[in-house]
Amino acid sequence: MSFAPQIKIPATYMRGGTSKGVFFKLDDLPERAQSAGEARDQMLLRVIGSPDPYAKQIDGMGGATSSTSKTVILSKSAQPEHDVDYLFGQVSIDKAFVDWSGNCGNLTAAVGSFAISNGLVSAERIPENGMCTVRIWQVNIQKTIIAHVPISNGQVQETGDFELDGVTFPAAEVQIEFLDPADDGEDGGAMFPTGNVVDTLDVPDVGSFQATLINAGIPTIFLNAEDIGYQGTELQEAINGDAAALARFEKIRAYGALKMGLIKDVSEAANRQHTPKVAFVSKPKAYAASSGKQVTEADTDLLVRALSMGKLHHAMMGTAAVAIGTAAAIPDTLVNLAAGGGEREAVRFGHPSGTLRVGAQALQENGQWVVKKAIMSRSARVLMEGWVRIPADSF
Repeated sequence: MSFAPQIKIPATYMRGGTSKGVFFKLDDLPERAQSAGEARDQMLLRVIGSPDPYAKQIDGMGGATSSTSKTVILSKSAQPEHDVDYLFGQVSIDKAFVDWSGNCGNLTAAVGSFAISNGLVSAERIPENGMCTVRIWQVNIQKTIIAHVPISNGQVQETGDFELDGVTFPAAEVQIEFLDPADDGEDGGAMFPTGNVVDTLDVPDVGSFQATLINAGIPTIFLNAEDIGYQGTELQEAINGDAAALARFEKIRAYGALKMGLIKDVSEAANRQHTPKVAFVSKPKAYAASSGKQVTEADTDLLVRALSMGKLHHAMMGTAAVAIGTAAAIPDTLVNLAAGGGEREAVRFGHPSGTLRVGAQALQENGQWVVKKAIMSRSARVLMEGWVRIPADSF
């Protein structure tokens, strides 16, 4: 019996924010995977090691969490006044699909670095020393993101003293601006798809809850922690080890997606795991983060816990942080009320790994709330570069 050989695909393994992923240049992919479709999805699944019934991704580059089961495809931008087109694929761990429905805000921090180092940014735009502004077109959500990447001696600076809770070692700070992060709706009110900053979300056999349903950064369903039996101080093991709790959250997510108009039937949620996210908020409280770091009540404006791909996230998704900052800036959302109410341009929120500050500027235009941009700092680092190998007959 003969077996297909392995093929080599140029790739870079990078950390961006509190996530890791495999980065590719579009023109380095095998020709049949350079276009969207089954071949590309099958290739990425094999690279990451999915679907894996053991949920470990031992035979691939994935790390068996939503934060480490990610892929990025980059190319010179086809959009005017942009440097790079950024396509993100969230790879399911135990199912055979890649979710293309949203962005990864954490890996966004690594996009500018990769683009500069791989010739996707024009040389004349890269200073010898200083800050390089990389103009990113986020293909999944059709939005512009600006990354401010530090440059030292003509090279991307990756080391530094910027500390990010959820990341073990300090690194260079990369500031990210998410421009016009809310969804673009024909009715002008798609940031809040129901037209309300707070709705009643009815979930059969689970309950009825107050919810803020928002499309900003990534579609997100915000709930009050106390309404669903939590304090807002929970760490991963308190929820991820509770199968019944995870099932309830998934049902809430499915009915929230339906109310947001993202799906037409709750059954469709199973094939749209990446979006929407579910998060719950509470007023500030003291707690011990997963590292043992003590977070005091005075350290935060509010607490937020968010689920990604069916599990409580170990820190906070970057796109969900955009949603948090946006919702906090708009009076009377659940996020805003948990932070004390009123108008604000920034919040520091507590998550399982510590705290994070995110800023957003909201204003009303023609009676509708709009947010021009949201800003946060992240860091990024190349972990390994070379080739990833997969069997030639796997896609």
